[in-house]
Amino acid sequence: MPKKLRGADIVAQTLERYGVSKLFTLSGNHVMPVFDSVQDTSIQLIHVRHEAAAVHMADAWARVTGKVGFAMVTGGPGHANGAAGLITARASDSPVVYLSGHTRLSELGRGAFQEMAQAEMAKPVTKASWTAQSAATLGHELARAIRVAASGRPGPVHLSLPQDLLEQEVNLEMSPLPDAAETEPMRMPLADNVADLILARLARARKPLILCGPALCTASGREQMQGLQSTLDVPVIGLESPRGINDPSLGAFAEVLSQADLILLVAKTLDFTLKFGDAPFIAESCEFMLLHAELEAAAQIAGAKPGRLVCHAEADHTSAMQTLTARAQKSARTSGWSEEVASALSYRPEQWQEMRSKTGGKLHAIEVCRGINSFLAQHQKHIVICDGGEIGQWAQSLITSDERLINGVAGSIGTGMPFALGAKAARPEKTVLAIMGDGTFGFHMAEFETAVRNRLPVIIVIGNDARWNAEYQIQLRTYGHERAKGCELLPARYDKVVEALGGYGEHVTCAEQVPAALQRALASDKPACLNIMIESAGAPIVRRPKD
Repeated sequence: MPKKLRGADIVAQTLERYGVSKLFTLSGNHVMPVFDSVQDTSIQLIHVRHEAAAVHMADAWARVTGKVGFAMVTGGPGHANGAAGLITARASDSPVVYLSGHTRLSELGRGAFQEMAQAEMAKPVTKASWTAQSAATLGHELARAIRVAASGRPGPVHLSLPQDLLEQEVNLEMSPLPDAAETEPMRMPLADNVADLILARLARARKPLILCGPALCTASGREQMQGLQSTLDVPVIGLESPRGINDPSLGAFAEVLSQADLILLVAKTLDFTLKFGDAPFIAESCEFMLLHAELEAAAQIAGAKPGRLVCHAEADHTSAMQTLTARAQKSARTSGWSEEVASALSYRPEQWQEMRSKTGGKLHAIEVCRGINSFLAQHQKHIVICDGGEIGQWAQSLITSDERLINGVAGSIGTGMPFALGAKAARPEKTVLAIMGDGTFGFHMAEFETAVRNRLPVIIVIGNDARWNAEYQIQLRTYGHERAKGCELLPARYDKVVEALGGYGEHVTCAEQVPAALQRALASDKPACLNIMIESAGAPIVRRPKD
């Protein structure tokens, strides 16, 4: 065994010790030593075509596996490109470690190649961001980054790796490799007596709601929410969409939210997605309780709603849910409130069932979703990804899936393709299907080459209406048809683009073709694209008719 390790070896071996099997990355001068060192580990490099895609893939990996996801890019412009992806991960409480190559410390301030204040750039969109200063501590700093990303409120952490530190040799006597315990997340447990107080208040309320943030909108988090709801007979609802209370996957949620007399927020803030808790969206008499890992969340509610925050405690989302569930007793609630909320959440307008396109050669989004549901019903193990503006909202509302990923509270589109690759890399046994708009697809269409090269057979469904439809709908409502400009796209044959990159492509213009086309895409065992021509329809707004 060598008596010395390069800094790059320390990075690679620390990642392997943590259990990293996939590192999403794009090569560049500053990180070449790590590329070299990874070859002596079991870690697979999945190198991409744009740095932001690597971050989105790591984000999806984290959401699907429940472990920290890792992205690595080069310094300077590479770092700047990838940092854009951190915004989505931060807003979605997704634990990602973002590693950037960096100018040599010995050359800083001398006009070095791609010299940039990288840590400062990433700081506003991460939990923590810093530049390593010693080769001997690289492993321990990486362990700290992992721990911070997964602790408290999860989220992305950035660590810049100066090239001279990666090339420097370190004596093993200096213990450069961290112990496993250094990466363990710090838990913020909920005290039993606080849990009992919260449960007692919920039991006394007539119309209580438990609203959970994005950290609990994963497959495992939804299981926790369902378990707590079953025990308490109190509706437990996850909020992860930038449309907030108008998320069409929540049906007529806004209607019952306005009736609530007590709301428990778990890892969720009283932000724009809840209309800041203002009336008439939430009643002025409604009281709040809060379980959150950050004290600022309580201060924000207390300042905005004086006297209405009746209980709060610092706790991480996992510990909070576990303690509440363990302390809860089976409810004997007979008010029918849970059934009323469930009815509102499941409500979809009756006319949707028969809705058809009025334009030959184009489908309505509902018809696309209907065909996808027919296909998914035959494939039990699947992950659905919804991306884009209007078409993404239809998909969220109508496509049935046990596990889904969406672009999240940040509302930035373009994540769908890299999300699909990250999810497939994490769960190769599952059918991974992403539905998105044509505008969205343009962000990362080159990642189809990444998918082909890495044998990641995902299925991408493009609703192609040849425009930026979300923006077009805003312009129609605000300025009128004559002043709706800057939203036009070509009705491009994206299926042909995918074929040229080595995948499977199919052009769909008829609703009856959708299930069979999806089956052919799956059978191809290639990364596949269905380019489906659709009408430009606004996103669904779900409201129950007044009696």
